[in-house]
Amino acid sequence: QVQLVESGGGLVQAGGSLRLSCAASGSIFSITTMGWYRQAPGKQRELVASITSGGSTNYGTSVKGRFTISRDNAKNTVVLQLNSLKPEDTAVYYCNAGIQRIGAQFVLSYWGQGTQVTVSS
Repeated sequence: QVQLVESGGGLVQAGGSLRLSCAASGSIFSITTMGWYRQAPGKQRELVASITSGGSTNYGTSVKGRFTISRDNAKNTVVLQLNSLKPEDTAVYYCNAGIQRIGAQFVLSYWGQGTQVTVSS
């Protein structure tokens, strides 16, 4: 089995910062892209940021310059640093990873359980 476990959400005032972490564990052979998505009430899930195994990053337009994604390939972890938070950043944040399990031939997409980020005005 493969698990993605997130941590670091919470309540913060506008302008504040949070750090989200996600650790992948289980029978992992390799991990391709890791990323963070978010879903606010009544809205579709959207990409926040992603990072390839080689370190190439991609950010959603609304978070560019404020959020930073990084990963540790040796530890199978990905971190999202959220700075200059705004009330519109309030959402459940989900970790996602493309993982090839040991003995498998394909990469599958895995999701964490989600962590709530609430930004008060």
